[in-house]
Amino acid sequence: MKNFKMLVMLLTVASSAILPTWTARAADTAPTHDHTLGKINRAVATVAADGVQRLEITGGEYYFEPNVMVVKVNTPVELKVKKAGGFIPHNLLVKNPEAGIDFKIDLKNDFQSIKFTPTKTGKFPMYCDKSLLWMASHREKGMEGVIEVVE
Repeated sequence: MKNFKMLVMLLTVASSAILPTWTARAADTAPTHDHTLGKINRAVATVAADGVQRLEITGGEYYFEPNVMVVKVNTPVELKVKKAGGFIPHNLLVKNPEAGIDFKIDLKNDFQSIKFTPTKTGKFPMYCDKSLLWMASHREKGMEGVIEVVE
């Protein structure tokens, strides 16, 4: 029991020395973008010469940028997705197989490609379904958006 108390005391002292430095470093490297909850960052895809619509999306600390993506129906789409950095895991999830949009991908620090062809017009939710234990999900914290498919 004495060893356990000593270990707890040692960990408490160590964390009080490390945490302020780590927190200050995290603040220095925080993104400078405006990711206010509910703010719309809209991107409209254009069709490239090869007939594919391309967009890039970044997921970070409870945001997607852009969080509204507009694409054309029955035209192939390639999304390049990546994580903004940090240590919190994020993913991108869209589950609308009836519209030809059905994927779930864990975000990494480098771009990854997601390819699909939307077959139905409409607005389809995209979000991060990660959460930590009893805390609010990343979606509940604002990490959500829309893929809008138009004619």
